[in-house]
Amino acid sequence: MAEIEVRPFAEGDADDVLSLILPIQREEFGIDITADAQPDLRVIPDFYQSGKGQFWVAVKDGAIVGTVGLKDIGNNQAALRKMFVAAEVRGREHGVAALLLDRLLVHCRDAGLTDIFLGTTDKFVAAHRFYEKNGFAEIAKSALPRAFPLMAVDSKFYRYKVG
Repeated sequence: MAEIEVRPFAEGDADDVLSLILPIQREEFGIDITADAQPDLRVIPDFYQSGKGQFWVAVKDGAIVGTVGLKDIGNNQAALRKMFVAAEVRGREHGVAALLLDRLLVHCRDAGLTDIFLGTTDKFVAAHRFYEKNGFAEIAKSALPRAFPLMAVDSKFYRYKVG
């Protein structure tokens, strides 16, 4: 089994990140979304890799097979966004999502963040189970901080208390 490396996003990763995320959104889950509707993916260093934020990629055999972004929203809080894993490396046996989340949580503790919020769609049922299993609690949309970057497709929300 090939090793999975999780590392911060680098400038040359942009096209590969889009090539991973868009087909998962559009073809796998039938979400009518384009790259233009996600301008954050064109400016990852500015949008995610500032303040206490970061963006990581999981790499296997030289190819990006997973992503996760952390957007600093102020007040020692952050938004988890763009967590995607290629279908062929999903599941506990590969552990890509767990590696990405672990790297994010270590970063959050080291950076002094207190809360992580995320929004997701009703369609990502396996993701809901993953987040809940890893300590995220479902919250009402009204419980989100004002600075949370809402996406039009988000319909389910979670909070993780960093501790």
